[in-house]
Amino acid sequence: MTNPMIGRRALLRGAGGLAAIAALPSLSACGTGTSRAASGGKGGGKTVIVRDSGGAFGEALQKAVYTPFTQETGISVQVTNLQGTQMLAQIKQGRPQFDLINNSMMDHAKFVGQGALEKLDLDRIKSLKSAKIPENQITDHSVAASFYAQCMAYRTDAFGGRKPQSWADFWDTKGFKGSRSMCNPEADLPELEFALLADGVPMDKLYPLDVDRAFKVMTRLRGDIKKFWDSGPLPGVLLSRQEVTMSTVWHGRLADLTKQGVPVAAQLNGARRQFQGFGIAKGAAHVDAAYQLMDYQLRPDVQARLAAAYPTNPSSPVAYTKLTDEVRDTLAGAPKYYDKGFDADIDWWLKNESAVTKRWLEWARG
Repeated sequence: MTNPMIGRRALLRGAGGLAAIAALPSLSACGTGTSRAASGGKGGGKTVIVRDSGGAFGEALQKAVYTPFTQETGISVQVTNLQGTQMLAQIKQGRPQFDLINNSMMDHAKFVGQGALEKLDLDRIKSLKSAKIPENQITDHSVAASFYAQCMAYRTDAFGGRKPQSWADFWDTKGFKGSRSMCNPEADLPELEFALLADGVPMDKLYPLDVDRAFKVMTRLRGDIKKFWDSGPLPGVLLSRQEVTMSTVWHGRLADLTKQGVPVAAQLNGARRQFQGFGIAKGAAHVDAAYQLMDYQLRPDVQARLAAAYPTNPSSPVAYTKLTDEVRDTLAGAPKYYDKGFDADIDWWLKNESAVTKRWLEWARG
């Protein structure tokens, strides 16, 4: 999934990336981000500028959210796809060329550390109550709108009809033969949690992560890892070409593969969830309109409409009741799957991401 999902790929890697912001040149214009606009509706000349990640996800947002929002409110939506360093530079200069930021909750937390987000007045977000968004996904500066799940994908024709049931099976290359693929930190957080689950750590006892134990477990699999993927489509390519029989993957990426007839399936036991959502840029010019768009997109019916247009998982449990069985059952957030996974501990990763990534790179070179 090309997504807000992970602004981290081009953005900050822990404190080192944030410290580099001070050295950036002026970016008082919109930088290299592309933009588009939703027009029409009731008129009135009001505007809100939102940052999202663009691509297919951006197109779905335009169709399912921005255009209907403009038609309902008369507020036009302009979009930019600025990267994190560009946004922070503009905010630091006091001239952000955007109002509402759609990004990962982890990146929002990094922005808060830089004083780059407005403190939210949650009373202005009326849909919070009806959406029943998990309390741990509502902070003083950001609110989650959706999440993506990182899980196991496998070829259904590889194991004589047997289906892997856990991360222990991912590590069992004798019982489930074939090469594996796991992610490179260029794509997402290192997958230490999966190694610990494979080694018997209960899902509710993962954090704080036992880093030494995780790397020891990963070393057992190192020789069977054919490639570390660094982009969302790559696991699907490797599975399609039968270069691997199992890979970690962003769950939403499997939809296109199954439509193409590739014999793949997901195992969502032990899936890692990472939420994304909204923050308002410090110094934003259109704060009232930003609140209105945030409030609109968090509505359960709007979250459901977006999920029907693109395989993203609503943060609102109510939204799933508004989806057809066919659509709901393709999502990792469906009630029958949700309790099989866990939320990434953002606080732990904020403190440890830089050191773990450095160690991972040394381990992978190994």
